[in-house]
Amino acid sequence: MVKRTSPAGTDSAGTDSAGTDSAGTDWQGVRLHVVTGKGGTGKSTISAALALALASRGKQVLLCEVEGRQGIAQLFDVPPLPYEERRIVAGPDDGGDLFALAIDTEAALLEYLSMYYRLGRAGKALDRFGVVDFATTIAPGVRDVLLTGKVYEAVHRNRRTKNARRYDAVVLDAPPTGRIAQFLNVNGELAGLARVGPIRSQADNVMALLHSSLTRVHLVTVLEDMPVQETADGIEELRRDDLPVGGVVVNLAHRAELDEEERDQALSGQLEGDALKADLEMVGVSTSRPLVEGLLEEAREHAERRELEDEQRRRIQSLGAPTYELPRLPDGIDLGGLYELAGELRGQGMA
Repeated sequence: MVKRTSPAGTDSAGTDSAGTDSAGTDWQGVRLHVVTGKGGTGKSTISAALALALASRGKQVLLCEVEGRQGIAQLFDVPPLPYEERRIVAGPDDGGDLFALAIDTEAALLEYLSMYYRLGRAGKALDRFGVVDFATTIAPGVRDVLLTGKVYEAVHRNRRTKNARRYDAVVLDAPPTGRIAQFLNVNGELAGLARVGPIRSQADNVMALLHSSLTRVHLVTVLEDMPVQETADGIEELRRDDLPVGGVVVNLAHRAELDEEERDQALSGQLEGDALKADLEMVGVSTSRPLVEGLLEEAREHAERRELEDEQRRRIQSLGAPTYELPRLPDGIDLGGLYELAGELRGQGMA
């Protein structure tokens, strides 16, 4: 955990600038939570659980994705999301709603052209001729500006936009760790492309948000060597680019089935088969030698796995970021599982 303070955007009572209660959370005042992680670590699941946890505090929350996989729709078992904000979880009358948005590059570019150049139907004609795809292919930096620009607009509506839904927090399911610094460093991508004009101005505004106290980049990992190393490399790269690192979420952790003494005994082969047999028979389980030996072997394998995981935990703790740990759910991830993970994140102070 991090020491709780009142950064910019909160008052001494722990109320953020939108007026919602943020006391008891590690990230008071943060409006944009960017979530990244190596593929296979559960990045999208953690993004959804974090958004649910924030909404459970009575906040109006927007959950965004940018990779075109419709991961939000699958997690919440709703129809594929169009390029518009849709409520996917309704809270009580006083708040707690969760909205979702799948940000599409082409739609974002057409919206941008309409907003800054008043192209209207002409912009749609460009889309039909394939100009949109051509532009974002030859200038990939433009694509990232458009995607992050939509997130910027959602975060700053409280100040700038009338007659539009306003959010207390935005959670962005971002690209994987290996690309996150490049994705967020949109100014660097545009350095040789757009030195002046509206798109450069938009990039500057986005960068101001991403480098501010309103933003944190959280990294998701599992307790394995390669994901932990990628997390360490990602944190180093983010800090080098002066992007604000948030927390590290350890996902899919195995529950501890043995206490420390039992684990040491299992590793050294000192667990007593006779004692295990007596305990099983005491609760009415008929035993055999193969059963007892199989259970002892399973205990040894569990102890070895926990030993390896603890080594990765020590590596993560050395990274200097607050850490949260979520268990591997035996029944996998469904909507009920998401709520369980959201409760864990809230209980540990991440939301």
